[in-house]
Amino acid sequence: MTTFVLVHGSWHGPWCWERLIPELDRCGHRAVTPQLPSADPAASFADYADVVAAAVDDDDTVLVGHSLAGYLLPLVAQRRAVRHQVYLAALVAEPGLSFAEQQRRDGMLNPAYRGALRPVAGGTEWVDRDLARELLFSDCDEPTVAAAFGRLSGQANHPLRQPAADAEPPAVPTTYLVCTEDRMLDPSWSRRVAERRLGVRAVELAGGHSPFYSRPEALAAVLVGLI
Repeated sequence: MTTFVLVHGSWHGPWCWERLIPELDRCGHRAVTPQLPSADPAASFADYADVVAAAVDDDDTVLVGHSLAGYLLPLVAQRRAVRHQVYLAALVAEPGLSFAEQQRRDGMLNPAYRGALRPVAGGTEWVDRDLARELLFSDCDEPTVAAAFGRLSGQANHPLRQPAADAEPPAVPTTYLVCTEDRMLDPSWSRRVAERRLGVRAVELAGGHSPFYSRPEALAAVLVGLI
């Protein structure tokens, strides 16, 4: 039995994995879903990584990071031994650049997302449901969109403005899953950065930015196939 540590991205929480967990369970594996301190205006990505590392309780672990959680994968692998790491429609840190600087340079995220946010206590929260449907949940049905949108929470700005560590990622077997119809994170950027920064060819997964909701069975099959 392998443990999948599933790490949520910005504005999300462990709830977003609720459809994937039963699929992994049916395959004989277990899932752990840490809650990141995303809304804490003082927390850094190193603090986020400490939370995730504390959830890694054995060496037979596959670490899965969605979206912004891609920034955490090398930090966690420096703290704990993992069997495999998976970037799921995820950002890949550029050493020496903050997320904000990388976004200005590369434009990897659809700039329309900024119009969906409002400032709150040192961060942002998502307030535009139509843009959430368009960018985050484009291939999900309306009840799923409504339920997910109602649970989105704040994301602090502090870690997004801190330079990424100027160090090579640990030598951990790595897979990048690019969602081919992703409207939030540019799939062509994902393919390029997977080769340039991670040294791997991206694995293609049909659908939008949130496959854990729109196609959990297919996502589970890919993840289990890695082991």
